[in-house]
Amino acid sequence: MEEKVVLTKLSKEELTDFLLTLDDKKFRANQVINWIYNKSVSDFDEMSDVKSDLREKLKEIALITDVKIKTKQQSKDGTIKYLLEYSDGEVAECVLMRFDNRGNLTACVSSQIGCPVGCIFCATGKRGFIRNMLPYEIVEQILTIQRDTKLKVTNVVFMGQGEPFLNFDNVYKAIEIINSQLQIGIRRITVSTSGIVPNIIKISSCSLIPTLAISLHCPISKLRSEIMPIENKYNLEELKKALQYYIEKTGKRVTLEYILIGKLTDTKQMALELSKYMKDIKCNVNLIPYNPVENNNPLLKKPDKKDIMLFKYILESSGKKVTIRLERGADIDAACGQLAGKN
Repeated sequence: MEEKVVLTKLSKEELTDFLLTLDDKKFRANQVINWIYNKSVSDFDEMSDVKSDLREKLKEIALITDVKIKTKQQSKDGTIKYLLEYSDGEVAECVLMRFDNRGNLTACVSSQIGCPVGCIFCATGKRGFIRNMLPYEIVEQILTIQRDTKLKVTNVVFMGQGEPFLNFDNVYKAIEIINSQLQIGIRRITVSTSGIVPNIIKISSCSLIPTLAISLHCPISKLRSEIMPIENKYNLEELKKALQYYIEKTGKRVTLEYILIGKLTDTKQMALELSKYMKDIKCNVNLIPYNPVENNNPLLKKPDKKDIMLFKYILESSGKKVTIRLERGADIDAACGQLAGKN
């Protein structure tokens, strides 16, 4: 039996050409594409305005997707975490975050199976690096969320498993699809990177430029290299120059993400050093209280509330906008740094 064609694996041009071989009217191809990407259907029978004989042909020779939900967990705060299984049997996680006082529905997507960066506070790095994800595998995370919940994702953050800028070409292609096919504006797409300097510079000249969030996490090079080995390849000074280039070239502000590890990165001295480092960077700061992970390093502890508030006060005194990331999904290991891709 001939293997069925998986429609979300095809580019828009390939999908259009394939559909035109079944029906030579282009508007019918556009109808099917609209059902797949804008209405996120999981069954050809749901395509109510597509003529029945075309739907029957599609059922015989095609699948909308071959990605399966392996597990699904819902947090008491409404966050939903999915473990998705791909055609090669590998798995990755994505998360839907909902906030009571906002209309935004944010999908946190993964860009790699595992991660090669190896930050000591992150569960994903403990799994090691397995492979890069393809554009359709990234986009499928959003489509799966929409199919399952019947809700429309409004914002996308590349803050799941993996380092997006070590999978640059596939991530950028996924951004193009998210922007054009899923119709999510580029201002609503954020890429978080640990500081892959050449690709921060590269994205600055692309036609679609997402918002950048930088996993900084420590303002002192020696300590940063101990908790984030990427510092040994692209150090803080190189990173600052790349960020200044991005800001000057695009006019955009960056977000500095900073993890507060109790008695390690949350001290008054660290806050003063961070204030100095970001003085000439156009940025906001997002503070992330450390979330413990399985097989936790005993040196890594949650920060005290008073230390968080003092750290925030010192940074605000330097004139920057500072927020504390609202913890979502910690009870299902879906909070920042907790995604491990485990069954």
